[in-house]
Amino acid sequence: MLQLSNNTGIKRLIYTHLLSVLSIYAKIDNIPSIENDKIPLYKSRDINRILYISGVALQLSKSQNRKGIDIACAIASHLSSNCGDEFIIEIVPPGYIHFVLTDPILAACLQQLVQGMGERGGQGEGGTRRGGDKEKGGQGETKIENSSHLFAVQYAHARCCSLMRLAQQEKLIQFGDNNVNTGSAMGSVISPNPIPWLNSDRKLRFSHSASRRLISELVQVVDDLEFQFAAGSVNWEKAAINLSQAFEAFWCNCRIWGDVKITSPELSQARLGLVIATQSVLRFLLEEKLGVFALVEL
Repeated sequence: MLQLSNNTGIKRLIYTHLLSVLSIYAKIDNIPSIENDKIPLYKSRDINRILYISGVALQLSKSQNRKGIDIACAIASHLSSNCGDEFIIEIVPPGYIHFVLTDPILAACLQQLVQGMGERGGQGEGGTRRGGDKEKGGQGETKIENSSHLFAVQYAHARCCSLMRLAQQEKLIQFGDNNVNTGSAMGSVISPNPIPWLNSDRKLRFSHSASRRLISELVQVVDDLEFQFAAGSVNWEKAAINLSQAFEAFWCNCRIWGDVKITSPELSQARLGLVIATQSVLRFLLEEKLGVFALVEL
């Protein structure tokens, strides 16, 4: 059973596992507990896989007079027995724990994004706001200026919506409630459901680096939205620009129509799934974090 619940980012999922294991480990070895925001954990920049690295064992070794590698192995043993279907756990000297996300749970994460961002980041759908409004972001308020850079983000969002409309016309994706015309992808995909992210070997269909880069950016944005205690340090405009740039690279390098649609319709649908996920996240960033309209056409 995949343990990815609704509205849970990958980083928070790992934190949940680590907290559970550390609670057990603390009772066995009589060590002080660690608060979740004190656990060192970061996402690698490796776009070929979704990799998180934790130095919690090295952190504990300082107070336990034990080698970090030994503590890491003990923690990894507990983790492997509880989340082996979700992550490949690796130990790297002198005591780092690597979490490599498996393809099935990454597919589940992408499917959640296709279903919508309405409850991400502790905010509802809400109304559309214009640039210049003040936006709460976890810690304090940040004044959002309607930067000219945001037009590129709005353009990427509009391109996503255009591709979604074309996909429906081509009968590759079927939407309901005319949501494709309003820019809302939340719960709108009727068929295929779920998107065929995985092949017969339970591996993601994506092999191009542009696809992997886009997925990595999507995961990063969701992580940032999930961790409200760090939200004040997130530059949402930069996050939106990075995502829109990754989408443009994906669109330029990964074909959806033509021969791909004829010879591998599942790949076309999976790539369209990335388009829908990107539209959902861009819309949330534009309207909920940056206070500008998420244009559906230009």
